[in-house]
Amino acid sequence: MAAEKNYTAHNWPQHPETASLEGKNKFTGFWIFLGGETVLFASLFATYLALKDKVPGGDHLLAKDLFQLPLAFVMTMLLLTSSLTSVYAIYHMRNHNFKKMQLWLIITVLLGLGFLGLEIYEFIEYVHQGHTFRSSAFGSAFYFLVGTHGFHVIIGLVWFILLIVRNAGRGLSIYNAAKYNTAALYWHFIDVVWVFIFTVVYLLGKVG
Repeated sequence: MAAEKNYTAHNWPQHPETASLEGKNKFTGFWIFLGGETVLFASLFATYLALKDKVPGGDHLLAKDLFQLPLAFVMTMLLLTSSLTSVYAIYHMRNHNFKKMQLWLIITVLLGLGFLGLEIYEFIEYVHQGHTFRSSAFGSAFYFLVGTHGFHVIIGLVWFILLIVRNAGRGLSIYNAAKYNTAALYWHFIDVVWVFIFTVVYLLGKVG
């Protein structure tokens, strides 16, 4: 650990996240983890597509009657923008600019919180309209898919906040650079999953 204190902007490695053996192991292990997460969401998407039209007769709402594309679009823009700000954060991390990295991570967290707030608002509105987890197979599949993604968003936000707070007085090191990079990779994965959700659930649902 003592050697890490000697790093400055002049001798900082180009890719600090993989400059140590631990960092390389984190990078490789995390991609294996993301492979498992991909299988999880693929299963949830398949379940949703199989059940999206399974609603009882009567006045139960279908996807085309329920979803609000303007709201979903704003949520998408918030999450995609947060992915861009996390890229800026990693850019400054690789240039050994700790303060700017922390600033962009804070912006990322704020955008993520905005997305999460709108998703909670959306769920509340749907429940008021009678679209609940237990109202139909469609409702169960929808809330399980989108809710699982929302849970991953919460994990990502907590991860970022812990990194920001824990390292506020420590500065940047080879040790925590790998952690910042891993958290950013996780956040990009969450954003990619949401793009598929927006397309498969909201866009295709709206056009029937």
